[in-house]
Amino acid sequence: MEILVLNGPNLGFLGQRQPEVYGSAGMDALPALVEKMLGEHARQIRLTLFQSNSEGGLIDRLEDAWKAGMDGIVFNAGAYTHTSLALADCLAWIKIPCVEVHLSNVHARQSSMRHTSLIARHCIGAIAGFGIMSYALAVQALWQRLDQP
Repeated sequence: MEILVLNGPNLGFLGQRQPEVYGSAGMDALPALVEKMLGEHARQIRLTLFQSNSEGGLIDRLEDAWKAGMDGIVFNAGAYTHTSLALADCLAWIKIPCVEVHLSNVHARQSSMRHTSLIARHCIGAIAGFGIMSYALAVQALWQRLDQP
């Protein structure tokens, strides 16, 4: 099973950028978390990590995932979650099962703009507020959905 872990703008420095909001763990911690959660089943999963600060770069990577026949996507679109119709449109047509992820609880954030997701309707679920563990939970959810539909 091949899962794309896709990160949007300002997420290239996870673990270093605003650790009080986003946590101190970086993406390098993800494989060990997935292995701890899924045990021997983690060997069935190949994670491909990608980050781009540009909307076009994210769309290109989503389309490449479709071309490659990837099984699932864990997607933290960052601020584009709340603003990008283009990303929502891309998720709608590629139809790869996707879990929306956020490090912080976006619904508890002060800015009400962060309470709305344009990509949510094209995702099978959303996980927010657990730092890097949000990604591991999303991988687990995709594995369960895809392995045991």
